[in-house]
Amino acid sequence: MTDSPVSQHWNAERYVRNAGFVADLGAPLLELLAARPGERVLDLGCGDGRLSLRIGETGAAVIGVDGASGMVDAARDLGIDAQVMDGQALTFHGEFDAVFSNAALHWMIDADAVIAGVRRALKPGGRFVAEFGGGGNVKQVVAALVAALDRRGLQGRAFIPWYFPTDGEYSERLEAGGFAVDSIALIPRPTPLPGVIGDWLDTFAESFLFAVPEPERDDLKAEVVRALRPTLCDDDGQWFVDYVRLRVTAHLT
Repeated sequence: MTDSPVSQHWNAERYVRNAGFVADLGAPLLELLAARPGERVLDLGCGDGRLSLRIGETGAAVIGVDGASGMVDAARDLGIDAQVMDGQALTFHGEFDAVFSNAALHWMIDADAVIAGVRRALKPGGRFVAEFGGGGNVKQVVAALVAALDRRGLQGRAFIPWYFPTDGEYSERLEAGGFAVDSIALIPRPTPLPGVIGDWLDTFAESFLFAVPEPERDDLKAEVVRALRPTLCDDDGQWFVDYVRLRVTAHLT
């Protein structure tokens, strides 16, 4: 996929309001991590630190990194040792027993650079536990956004900011990067939203919305909402997003 010409801006308060479910759905991944007292764990793409906090409750020492300063500030407010860092350019060397990542890796287009950084960060035999958008994730949403931009004479696919690999593709990348894959699976997860899908678009789809001048953004969003309503909104007005997650556990060979 092409890296988006417009970067995503993160607001911690907006994220919690419109996407708090993301951390809530991370509980099964914490079970897979199974952090133990005394371990050192890197939370890659820690966001507002809610899952970092839960890792720390196990007795493990957790460090959070995120590319968005506003998210790092929110994590620090929870008492997390967090710092701003590009997940595609991690600077750690042999420091962690495990690297954990929830709902973040699909924002990091250079997957091989991420994997190489995770490998450097881990101690020998260290483990990598992650879940993120996989092949087919938000397929209907992407199609509606791309079509709306195409109708405006723009190349809609050029504004896709995400990397959604298949399980086979990501397994190959991990193995090439020095990992043994313990488990990997695509998990369809249609997810109810706390509000309307327009709020989700505001939170996650800035690269598409910001492709047009500010006065045109409401019309663009309304057009996308109309396109999605027949399939992603039920008769009671409950909106869903067609998530497909890729869940993986691996360890250094």
